[in-house]
Amino acid sequence: MKFDRRSFLKGTGATGLLLNVHPDLMASAANAATPAQGGWDTGLVRHILPAVSDSRMLIKASFAQPLAQAPNLRVDGRSVRGQMTDTRGDFWQFYVTGLAPGRAYRLALTGPGGRALCEPWQLATFPAPDAKPERFRLLFMSCVGGHEAMKFLPPGVRNRLLRRALSFKPDAAVANGDHVYWDLLSPNTSKTYAQSPEALQIAGKFDRSGIVLGGDNEAVLKRAVSPQIVPVYGTDFRSTPVFFLMDDHDYFDNDDAFDEIITFPPSFFMLQLGRATQHMYYPEFLPDAARPRGLAWSSMADRPEGVSESFGTVRYGRLAEVLLYDIRRTLTLAGPSAVYIDPEAERWLAARMADNEVTHVVHAPSNPPGWTAGKWGEWYPDVLGPDKRLTITSSKSYWQPGWLKQHDRIMTAMSAMKGRAPLVVSGDMHAIALGKMLRSGSNDFSANPITVCLSGTGGTRPLGWPSAGFRGTGAMPSQVLDFVEEVKPIELHGFTIVDFLPDRMMLQQFKWDVKTEPVEAIDTLQPFHQAVLPRPA
Repeated sequence: MKFDRRSFLKGTGATGLLLNVHPDLMASAANAATPAQGGWDTGLVRHILPAVSDSRMLIKASFAQPLAQAPNLRVDGRSVRGQMTDTRGDFWQFYVTGLAPGRAYRLALTGPGGRALCEPWQLATFPAPDAKPERFRLLFMSCVGGHEAMKFLPPGVRNRLLRRALSFKPDAAVANGDHVYWDLLSPNTSKTYAQSPEALQIAGKFDRSGIVLGGDNEAVLKRAVSPQIVPVYGTDFRSTPVFFLMDDHDYFDNDDAFDEIITFPPSFFMLQLGRATQHMYYPEFLPDAARPRGLAWSSMADRPEGVSESFGTVRYGRLAEVLLYDIRRTLTLAGPSAVYIDPEAERWLAARMADNEVTHVVHAPSNPPGWTAGKWGEWYPDVLGPDKRLTITSSKSYWQPGWLKQHDRIMTAMSAMKGRAPLVVSGDMHAIALGKMLRSGSNDFSANPITVCLSGTGGTRPLGWPSAGFRGTGAMPSQVLDFVEEVKPIELHGFTIVDFLPDRMMLQQFKWDVKTEPVEAIDTLQPFHQAVLPRPA
């Protein structure tokens, strides 16, 4: 993975950038990625991203050149024909069903005549739903996207962060939103991203009256998205299932609301851009017996049978169940009755929290509770006042009170869980943080406080942290909450690892400072903060 220092400097006008990051960043970025895969031969494969359950696999892959014939995925002695997810043959998916739980399978990608397209590898299914594993390790990261021409962290450096995270041998990973930054409409960001001269030179301009796949828009989409995902993940996650949640930027805009435009829910064209990106680059959520098939954006005709685009489950036997939900696609603007999450999906969340078959039930929404930065698309009414301070005494334009009502219903159900420590891990805020929610309005959670974690970001622009960007403020606890911060939001790159054990959960938080630390420091990162959440009696 080569990094062109000269092109980066030219594309960013980077004199100011270099004054505000560690001086070794640019010098060492060319060698930012560690030796590829320990010698694993990628062949024609550019990227592989798998998701698994106890009985299924869904794998997304892209290739260095279009494939004229469908490749096959060999799963032990079984052959599964690939399905093309673009119109050229660059992108393919493989959907495998009928697998045994808790088993490692030998996988191989082959072309015509059985020609190997890359070196074989292993991928294991999760334990059966009624199994009782003793440990489950889950990696959480967020906001790993961004194009280096828009001054985001170089892809090689992001890849190095992910490889360090993988060195702790997680059983799976959750990538929580903002895999793509290419905002089209928001007045605050479109000129910085999609409408910038650099973006127009790299990718061109979308024709909003045209189709997304099969025309010129497809080429624009690939030129915009591929550099933000393919070199960042590569094939490193081929043996580590990874679950991708979509957030605002993945629909090609920021969550903004002005008299001229409200960016969410996504318009038809923006929705198709997001769906096409998901279809090509990263897996949707596999079916789960405890998740209704009829939820919004589930079991769609153009997706593999039974998968969901917006609502997912990471189920690891009877030890852990992580509930993943996109709050952008089903957002409504109905005032007191407005919701982020479709009501049927909210009922699914409530049912899973009320069920007692799983030891730990954890939430991973695409929009974090606990903190606010005064943005429109948040759970909370806090708004950034003229003095650059957050307040709830002034109204937040276009904010919907129904969102907070739904928040309170979900948090109340979390706190009411018996024998479980409530935990929410999310992203979006471009920060690392940890705290406990004791109250929201009149809703008292102090008997079983809700731990809230911001996982850390992988790709934020070195000069693009919230407190230094458009908003002028970092994240703070909402004023409608009684909230205790254990780790105040830290605007640094990093990630979080959660270990699930029968009697507790353990969190490890990692950070790397682009301004003061060399790239090589990533390779020896250790947790700067650890927390233990014992199961309540």
